[in-house]
Amino acid sequence: MLLAINPDNPQQRLVQQVVDRLKRGAVICYPTDTGYGIGCDFSCQKAVKRIIQITNRPKGKPFSFMCSDLKHISNYAHVSNVAYRLLKKNLPGPYTFVLPGTKLVPKSMVTKQKTVGIRVPENPICQMLIETLGNPMVNVSLPSEEDKPSMADPYDIDGLYGKQVDLIVDGGDVYPDPSSLIDLTGDFPVVLREGKGDVTPFL
Repeated sequence: MLLAINPDNPQQRLVQQVVDRLKRGAVICYPTDTGYGIGCDFSCQKAVKRIIQITNRPKGKPFSFMCSDLKHISNYAHVSNVAYRLLKKNLPGPYTFVLPGTKLVPKSMVTKQKTVGIRVPENPICQMLIETLGNPMVNVSLPSEEDKPSMADPYDIDGLYGKQVDLIVDGGDVYPDPSSLIDLTGDFPVVLREGKGDVTPFL
C-alpha cells in the first residue's frame, strides 16, 4: 500500500495514520534525506526481526536508528561535551554518529563495544514521523543491487517490497546517497565513511 505525503509540508493526519500502524508493529518503507529505507519503531522487536528477514541482514549486525533531535539522542547515547558541540552544529543532516549507548537501547541496536549508530535526518516527513511516534525509528537502506531499479522511486519500491512491508510512504523521488559515518566515542572525531554529509567539520 502506497500512502502519498507532501514531502515539503507533511500532513499531520496522514503522518498520524502511519504512526498508529508503527505502534502496532508495522514495517514500512519511508523517505529520509539519504534515500528510502525500511524501518519500524525500534522498541518493537517483532518488527525488527521482520526487517532482518526482508533485507537478509546478517544476524548480530547492529542497526542504526533515527532520533528527532539532540535532546532525544541524549536518552539513548552518552554525549560528551565535544560530541555535543559537533552534534549541535551539524544536525539535522546526512550523518550517522557512533556514540556510547545507554541502557534504554534494545540489544539488537548495540555493538559488542556498547556503541550505537544514531541519525537525525533532514527530511520533513521522516522528522515528523519520529516526533509523532516519540520513539526512535530503525532505518535500513534498501538493498541497491545491479539487477534492481534505482531505489529512488516509491512505485519501483512498491513493485519490489510492496508485499513484504505493511506500508510505503510516498514522499516523492529521493536518490540514495549514504550518510557520512562519524565516530564520536573518543576525544577526537574519526571519519569512518565519507558520504553525503560534509566531513570537513570532523577532520
